Amino acid sequence: MQTQLLTTDCRFCSQISKANGEDPIGTATTCDHWLIMEFPQPWSQNLFQEDPRIQPLVVLFQELIVKHGVQVKPMLIACEREYSHPGFTRVLYYYRPAEMFSQFEKQEFVVPQEEATNLVTAILKQLIQQPNDVSKFHQYQQQTGHIRELMVCTHAQVDLACGRFGTPIYRRLRQEYAPASNGKLRVWQTNHFGGHQFAPTLVDLPQGHVWGHLEPEVLDLLVKRNDSVANLRQYYRGWTGLTKLGQIAEREIWMQLGWTWLDYLKAGKVLATGDADWAEVRIDYAAPDGSVSGAYEARVEACGEVMSAFNSAKQMQLEAVKQYRVSGLVKVE
Repeated sequence: MQTQLLTTDCRFCSQISKANGEDPIGTATTCDHWLIMEFPQPWSQNLFQEDPRIQPLVVLFQELIVKHGVQVKPMLIACEREYSHPGFTRVLYYYRPAEMFSQFEKQEFVVPQEEATNLVTAILKQLIQQPNDVSKFHQYQQQTGHIRELMVCTHAQVDLACGRFGTPIYRRLRQEYAPASNGKLRVWQTNHFGGHQFAPTLVDLPQGHVWGHLEPEVLDLLVKRNDSVANLRQYYRGWTGLTKLGQIAEREIWMQLGWTWLDYLKAGKVLATGDADWAEVRIDYAAPDGSVSGAYEARVEACGEVMSAFNSAKQMQLEAVKQYRVSGLVKVE
């Protein structure tokens, strides 16, 4: 009865997802590379398909992802009066530094606007070891490795929920937390990066965590990491350095070990699966100085379904979404 009430009375897919108890874990896109470019708003619904400044890049991204199997995530960030430079475009490139890692390495460039597409093209060609001219852009590189970037989807043209719920979270982070960070935190608006039903949804880089269903009262903990990480459990979509099943297992370990887990280098693999109902997953870890190392093995099992909506609309189509839990977790030395 509750579900029927929501589909008739609610305009936003994320409200249905949240009310019906959909667990966001395992929904972060797995990636080895992020390519993020400043792009002035407004943004249309089909921005990547329609805008002549971006369209040539889309073909390259598709080639990398489909033909070469490169796990690269393209994203746009809105120009910010405080951060941006008229006539120039910022490009952020994050990459996995090794098989086992704790956070992505970052390169940032601020290039003349007319060179932005050329820079992105050069980086993409470099990823598949094609001839490129990345080196000519070194003069534009910025030393911003110490800066944490929080990126909130506010792309209402793709889904109303992202505008309705993402915008207040973005504003609060931007107005309260960024100014108090002594230049160590920047907050951006992004285009859609997946998961309307989890709005407001956020990417935390260089760590590579993705969050959803965020509430204003958890922002302090998310930014400052000043209380038990277990209080963030229901908002965690996963770490993008792992696949879906690895993300589900990794959350369980993190909740048990606390914030120190963030510093450990990590890698995951699936040991065995039984269709879509269960899997055995292994997460290897090591302290950066090599003083601690080991692994966890987890059994991830399907534990039912909830009804959710993937897009906001006047009449929303509900679909069953399989839910998972960790039924066993063993530390392996």
